[in-house]
Amino acid sequence: MNPFEFYSVRRVVFGRGEIARLGGLARELGQAALVVYNGCEVGDGRTADQVGRLLSEATVRATFVRQRGEPTVADVDRGVQAGRRAECELVIGLGGGSAIDAAKAIAALMSNGGSAMDYMEVVGKGLKITRPALPWIAAPTTAGTGAEVTRNAVIALPEKQFKASIRSEHLLPRVALVDPELGAGVPPDVTASSGMDALCQLIEAYTSTGAQPLTDALAMKGIGLAARSLRRVYADGGDLDARQDMALAALLSGIALTNAGLGAVHGFAASLGARFPVPHGVVCAALLPGVIKANIQAMSTESRAGLHKYAHVGRALANRMDLDDSAALAACIDSCSQLARDLKIPSLSKFGMAEKDIPELVKLARKSSSMKYNPVTLSDEALTEVLKAAVRG
Repeated sequence: MNPFEFYSVRRVVFGRGEIARLGGLARELGQAALVVYNGCEVGDGRTADQVGRLLSEATVRATFVRQRGEPTVADVDRGVQAGRRAECELVIGLGGGSAIDAAKAIAALMSNGGSAMDYMEVVGKGLKITRPALPWIAAPTTAGTGAEVTRNAVIALPEKQFKASIRSEHLLPRVALVDPELGAGVPPDVTASSGMDALCQLIEAYTSTGAQPLTDALAMKGIGLAARSLRRVYADGGDLDARQDMALAALLSGIALTNAGLGAVHGFAASLGARFPVPHGVVCAALLPGVIKANIQAMSTESRAGLHKYAHVGRALANRMDLDDSAALAACIDSCSQLARDLKIPSLSKFGMAEKDIPELVKLARKSSSMKYNPVTLSDEALTEVLKAAVRG
């Protein structure tokens, strides 16, 4: 067994109705909170207002900043300024991955200083986060990114048409507060794309070159949860048992990826998401079957022992523990393809991507840190075929 390290949040609070504890949890960390939220408006009587009441009851003063779309460098820098003006002592990320990534980056910059660009990988200065982030709480309302337990924040730089991460163990929240009931009002298309993001992260972390025993156990548990509940929650958003399964799957995916890394799907995701108006989960769903197929083909040629992991995934997705390795590998590809169809995931061409864009996207994907964790090095030709299939749908 190779040596490994394992990062995790200090405290996870999980369960239906647990959002009621937010005020008390926040009061332990400070008296003034910057709430970074998305998916609703203050004043519409929904989650943001509920959080405002909980904080008020706990005598925590709240300043709200709405995150619109995926966070950019400018969004993060504006959030830091808002937090400083209001003399905030803690940050709360409330919403999907975009709000939570913005919150964690803001919390880090409020204690470390500078601009988001100073700390971004690839496109920024890549400076290290040396001080703990301002205390912050992650409260996800979608089950997908697992950002509530990851040590990186994905930030976009629109002028360079690229997304990159700020990364440090200092970015982990003090508390991950996961209440599955917060996702009950999420639209079916968001449920679908978020759920496919979680499943993709679980599969990529499990088959990653950075995988280790703890992440393997968590990833396989999450894959089983997604296999039994993603279709159910897409069909019936009020199915709280299925919501709970997917919230846990997303949580496990975040823990797994932050310790094991991801793969070629996420290697493409940054450049694709920065160039086209495509939700991250749709990218994952569209690319996952093709990447798995390409990896299996390349690993079969090289007689890679890691093929057994894809077989395990195939059995779990098909709920067929009796499948031999050959049938299980086929089931791994086919189950991901069928799931994307059942969830009505659109082709990437619906978002303006065309085959003429592929060479540049392949070139940019090589720069992604996720590529180094893919279980096998894929040729440009193999990566090209993956993108062609996703464009055609």
